[in-house]
Amino acid sequence: MVKAAINRGPSPEPPPGTRILVVGGGYVGMYTALRLQRELKAQLRDGRVGITVVAPDPYMTYQPFLPEAAAGSISPRHVVVPLRRVLDRCHIVIGEARSIDHAARTATVTTLATEEEEGTGPVEIAYDELVLAPGSISRTLPVPGLADYAIGFKTVEEAIGLRNHVIEQMDIASSTRDPAVRDAALTFVFVGGGYAGVEALAELEDMARYTARYYHNIKPEDLKWILVEASDRILPEVGEEMGQYAIRELRGRNIDVRLETRLDSCENRVAVLSDGARFPTRTVVWTAGVKPAPILAATDLPLTERGRLKCTAKLQVEGVEQAWAAGDAAAVPDVTSAEKDKECAPNAQHAVRQAKVLAENIAASVNGKPLREYAHKYVGSVASLGLHKGVAHVYGRKLKGYPAWFMHRAYHLSRVPTFNRKARVLAEWTLAGLFKREIVSLGSLEHPRAEFELAAGGGPAKPGPKPGPEPGSGPGPKGPGGKEN
Repeated sequence: MVKAAINRGPSPEPPPGTRILVVGGGYVGMYTALRLQRELKAQLRDGRVGITVVAPDPYMTYQPFLPEAAAGSISPRHVVVPLRRVLDRCHIVIGEARSIDHAARTATVTTLATEEEEGTGPVEIAYDELVLAPGSISRTLPVPGLADYAIGFKTVEEAIGLRNHVIEQMDIASSTRDPAVRDAALTFVFVGGGYAGVEALAELEDMARYTARYYHNIKPEDLKWILVEASDRILPEVGEEMGQYAIRELRGRNIDVRLETRLDSCENRVAVLSDGARFPTRTVVWTAGVKPAPILAATDLPLTERGRLKCTAKLQVEGVEQAWAAGDAAAVPDVTSAEKDKECAPNAQHAVRQAKVLAENIAASVNGKPLREYAHKYVGSVASLGLHKGVAHVYGRKLKGYPAWFMHRAYHLSRVPTFNRKARVLAEWTLAGLFKREIVSLGSLEHPRAEFELAAGGGPAKPGPKPGPEPGSGPGPKGPGGKEN
């Protein structure tokens, strides 16, 4: 048996025995490691097995709650789950896997300390069993101005930054004497009609409409919200009928829903659409899909045409021993479908359930027991359209309005990990029903040293609130500790 080890670095030496390396701390990574802690409890205790988790952040983000965090219904700290707390029997390495040589059973990882250690280079981690679950990243297109002016909606930092930004734009609109600046500040363009785009827009529009009552010169109808979708429907997961209902609901709230339309440019703070419309705006939110994490292309493992790992129904990487995958990174056959070569959808519903089977199969492999196939029939979807509004298509039943919204909350409350988080989220929802919304913008959190730099002689302060992202200052590629998995 090969004993894995960390070949360089000050990290504690892992225990001897079979080493399981989990790359990724998202749904699959965290849930798989959490389940392995239970399945291999005895082996972990006596050192026959060791689990190392490599993740760019020290927490797992429960992404379905990001829209509510942006709207202020949930505190940001309750949307994330600290890995070190829940994975207390695992060795946590905060860093990013840059390449994987599975033939040699080694992964090359850069950590937060890599740049500080001169002349040493990345860490090499050896392993016996590999779980590759890096998730996905935002799929962008070569749209002029996108990298300079747009913001994504995939991380908790982006969600809270967007909330601060929306309120700051209302502050700008309230105080400016220039009608053009006011109009641009109150125009919000969202690109992508999937879950992320629709739920984020709906929750933020709900929050901004409520916030407008506290401004003497801004009315809810002054705010312009635009949803741009390249296909002929939104929320395809909930079905055509419920998707049409969602469009009617959004348009009834004065939201401009544009189907079969693309964003051609957002240079110079002007959103130019493929239908010829032009909107001066200080806010462009990009939620137009995801793509596999770049680490997959830096491995010697087989990939599909779309860049996902070829997997069997038992969640093993096809044709490779001791390599496993699930979630967004894996192309897993859907054994419940009558269609040939149908794959499981890359969504949270499958990811959480795959993680359970994945952990059980790894434990079975370590213990010399037979493996089982992943089989779960997709039961439907739920989506929030703001406070007390939603759509759902579950077990063939179609719900809308308050029942769908309640089901959305109940389902995700049941799925968020740890009793601690469930209790905190439920308590916040209860308090939110008893008291008024919080409408505070904490934009200074993005530049926490600005005040001290000024006091230390860093230069004169600019008057008034910051006008949102400037060219080149929006969320870009992040290093370890700042990138969502």
